[in-house]
Amino acid sequence: MLILFVQCVIKFGVLGAIGVKVALNNFQFSLLVLATVAIAAAGNVINDIFDEVTDRINKPAKMIVWRLLSEKSAYNYYIFLTILGVGTGFYISNSLDQPGLAVVFIIISALLYLYASQLKAVLFLSNVLVSFLVAMSLIVLIIFDIFPSIDTDAMDLQIQASKVILVYACFAFYINLIREIVKDLQDIDGDKNAGRNTIPIAIGRDRTVTLIFWLGMIGLLSILAYTYFFLYSYQYIAFYVVFLIAAPLLVFCIRAWSAATKKDFSILSLILKICMLLGIGSLLLIAEIIPIL
Repeated sequence: MLILFVQCVIKFGVLGAIGVKVALNNFQFSLLVLATVAIAAAGNVINDIFDEVTDRINKPAKMIVWRLLSEKSAYNYYIFLTILGVGTGFYISNSLDQPGLAVVFIIISALLYLYASQLKAVLFLSNVLVSFLVAMSLIVLIIFDIFPSIDTDAMDLQIQASKVILVYACFAFYINLIREIVKDLQDIDGDKNAGRNTIPIAIGRDRTVTLIFWLGMIGLLSILAYTYFFLYSYQYIAFYVVFLIAAPLLVFCIRAWSAATKKDFSILSLILKICMLLGIGSLLLIAEIIPIL
């Protein structure tokens, strides 16, 4: 749902609202969303298949694979969703006369499988990889909607819109990176049992709590600095960013300072999810000033 939301906001609330020349019509855009969501869903399925050991400890009541679905059925869903996503990606790429772009969907699908099967056990790399793939749900609009339609007369606005999308992709990457570390804190017992080497296991729970506090502070100060230097003259946008993005992040930092239980970490994860949702929502306001940024 978050992928659907962010891509619709960028397509209609940003690119469409300010008249950026784009390549995808509404039908092609719908297929792009379908491809992205299908591949993300396939990633969730394969992740659940390989997470049996940890999920039986961390969240036994929420398990779908092994509890509600057999392993064979789950693999069938994974194969179907992957073929749907990659196949739709091939169709979109060819309809844009850019067949080489289909490799984007192949690479993302391959990375999701590698993450679930092997890379999840690699210290920090797994956190970075998942966060990168989250950011790609924004960047894919630059690749498929702006890049194929680059035009000399419209290039300035296309580049400016692309820069703004990249800034938000970096925001999504960073917030999700913190959230991945928080989730590792939540799942430390199951990860230990599975023999994984996550950050909380490598450096200890207390040091990891300190780490997420300072990562939150860096994010908070960066948002406030960006607001001061670039959004100070746009009071309603600055108000939104300070009170609806920075404020929840401040709450996160305050709660992170003394977080100790699984419930605490669950609340921190929820706060970060809210920050990301509200952060993406601010694109609807930022779009109005993209031509003059």
